[in-house]
Amino acid sequence: MTRVAVNLLWCLPGRVGGSEQYLVRQIAGLRDALGREFDVHAYVPRGFSLAHPRLADAATLHETRSSQSSRLLRVATETTWFASRAHRAAVVHHGGGTLPPRSPQPSLLTVHDLQYLVYPEYFSATKLRYLNARMPVSVRRATRIAVPSEYVRRTVVERLGVPEDKVCVVRHGVESSLGAQHTSERELRERFGLGAQHVLAYPAVTHPHKNHDFLCDLVAGPLRDRDVQVVFAGGQGRAHDDLARRIVRDGLGDRVKMIGRLGERDRDGLLVMSAALVFPSRYEGFGAPVIEAMALGTPVIAADQTALPEVVGAAGHVVALNAEAWASALDDAIARRAHWAALGAARAAQFTAAASGRDLADAYRRTIGAAS
Repeated sequence: MTRVAVNLLWCLPGRVGGSEQYLVRQIAGLRDALGREFDVHAYVPRGFSLAHPRLADAATLHETRSSQSSRLLRVATETTWFASRAHRAAVVHHGGGTLPPRSPQPSLLTVHDLQYLVYPEYFSATKLRYLNARMPVSVRRATRIAVPSEYVRRTVVERLGVPEDKVCVVRHGVESSLGAQHTSERELRERFGLGAQHVLAYPAVTHPHKNHDFLCDLVAGPLRDRDVQVVFAGGQGRAHDDLARRIVRDGLGDRVKMIGRLGERDRDGLLVMSAALVFPSRYEGFGAPVIEAMALGTPVIAADQTALPEVVGAAGHVVALNAEAWASALDDAIARRAHWAALGAARAAQFTAAASGRDLADAYRRTIGAAS
């Protein structure tokens, strides 16, 4: 088997958004698609194994003694503890978007997005300085670069001056077991006080670019007389407090529910029961919930921004950020649910964990080949 060392020290469970699922599903899909061609060793922060027990079937997990919550500590661990253990690997995969100052080669670098170049105002000054300093150096030093979508591939090539043949797309994938043990609609309605006829789900961390305010505008505007509730299901981001205050100020507490981050069963159950997944994000490198909803038979309404039109394709509504247009899209999603469910299922079939694993395997082989 070809030994691969994967740096997941940046991947703090529940705190890094969709990039966590993206890498975990890829590695699991690698084993599903190819069996034992690759001997994957993943180096992870303390507590990661407990959060992702199924990954132990696809990789050997090596936990640090620390949670790696400090960036300085994580970089130090990458350049010492990880580097000393990864030097015998045929390829070293850094999944967090940047290479540490010291890394064995050849290396594959996953770049999830370049949001910091598009919306720098959404980043702290410290994080912005770090990314501006490390990203150009990282993409130059990496043997090859993997990205989740053609949109990100184009932006890496155009904004960072990377040769086109150095960047490959490794699609996001969802497990075939998705939704097999989802929580029932009755239980979710009782637990979270969801009494409306139509529930709209938005599973996203409350970061500014996720644009939760748009859905508040939708409920307070074109949908104000409709029997609809919007459910915000995700961790607390930088816009969380402002959003919570806005919901109280505008008297939207009964129409907009903030229920926090959900486990897999509750998340899948929420999507299954929803009239639509609503995804008004201004910036996505991929947008995994879109494919998850399609796989579960839920219609999708998404913003016409960044990677979302590419991912949704013709299998859902891709709509400009106009409240009236979204109200019309919702009417159609409800009226023609079976139509959109069928299109979504066909689209989701292109984004399986096994397909993602095959893409990753190809990236590993090309990385090794480029170094030989």
